[in-house]
Amino acid sequence: MEKKKTVLSLFSSAGIGELGIEAAGLSILVSNELLKNRCDLYAENYPSVNNICGDIWEKKEDIIHAWSECFDEEPFLIYATPPCQGMSSNGAGKLLREVREGRRAKEDPRNRLIIPTIEIVNRLHPHWLLLENVPTMDQTVISDEDENYISIIEYIHRELGDEYAGKAEVVNCADYGIPQMRKRLITIFTRDIEGKKLLEKTGSFLPPRTHSEDGSLFTKRWVTLRDAIGKLPPLSAEFGKNELLSFNKYHTVPIIEDEKLVWIKNTPEGSTAFNNQCCNPKCMFQGNPVHGSNYDDGIHQSNKSTPIYCEKCGELLPRPTVLDSKTGERRLIRGFDTAYRRMEWDKPAPTLTQKMHAIASDKKIHPTQNRALSLYEAMIIQTIADYNYSFSVSGKAVTRNTICQVIGESVPPRLINLICNNILQQYETAESYS
Repeated sequence: MEKKKTVLSLFSSAGIGELGIEAAGLSILVSNELLKNRCDLYAENYPSVNNICGDIWEKKEDIIHAWSECFDEEPFLIYATPPCQGMSSNGAGKLLREVREGRRAKEDPRNRLIIPTIEIVNRLHPHWLLLENVPTMDQTVISDEDENYISIIEYIHRELGDEYAGKAEVVNCADYGIPQMRKRLITIFTRDIEGKKLLEKTGSFLPPRTHSEDGSLFTKRWVTLRDAIGKLPPLSAEFGKNELLSFNKYHTVPIIEDEKLVWIKNTPEGSTAFNNQCCNPKCMFQGNPVHGSNYDDGIHQSNKSTPIYCEKCGELLPRPTVLDSKTGERRLIRGFDTAYRRMEWDKPAPTLTQKMHAIASDKKIHPTQNRALSLYEAMIIQTIADYNYSFSVSGKAVTRNTICQVIGESVPPRLINLICNNILQQYETAESYS
């Protein structure tokens, strides 16, 4: 039997992306993750892997030692998914504001985690390096060891040198049959001749797209939300009506307060509760101004002037409002028009985040039912449900919040599986001609 090619995983979280790695026939031997609860889940699902828990800056030598002292070969692949919070465009406005107010340094220290990552790469000399992050990583600048500013991608090229050839490419997961509009930056480097030939021939390390928005001669149509979860049993976010544990223990949803249920019930598919119109049966005026946003001093901000009372009858609109604790008056809840927004059946789901269980989160309300996504639906959309994975530690299920966090920060394993299969195919092709 051919010996399996080996993998070192960095920033492994709870090991969701690794499902795709193992499905490709690769063997993960060593991993590293900062958070203890993620390490516990990792150990539950990958008991044979040497999981080194702790800060990569502090555990760098332990990681290198764990590999070099136990294994007599270089890793075939180093797979790394550094945290994206410092790069994510979702938080760019907030970050900018905090910098201007002196509450945050100009550089997020999490962005510099690429430095110990590349040091490990150079010390262990893998055949392949696979990095996953948000698209804005290719625009992110860090200060190197000499305090010179350089883009992360340029830093990787510089530190790996001419031995490695590589490229960073933005991927939309929907283009690979994943029912989610999740765009990620996939950065791949290799020192192997098979990989370099692939890059020279095709200009990419990625497999050909299998899907497109409308479908074509060479691609299928995007997998929609309806395709993925449309036949699941319905759920309710009203108390006592959402328990369907007999179907799947994760097919439940959080309870929604009666006031917020009114907002959701009046929100059409694809729209936001911020744009809801009058529901007074004697009025039903549909011409009230809708919500929007603007730029204030370079920061993207939601409008504060969106009306909450009907301009025709004066009734309170079913829009997200709250009683102001200072004035005692009702005011609009602050937020963009992506909040309290329903998804659309005939499109892929929007990007799942760590707040997917919250109806206030960006585009996370079910297309027709008055609730957020269930955990099981999220597992389907993220393609976790296609694999065998346990969200329990020592027989005890982890919390809903932890599951949401793990799903939101993970890479769809199907995407990683396709990428790994494409890499391995180059060796099979080379062997067939040898």
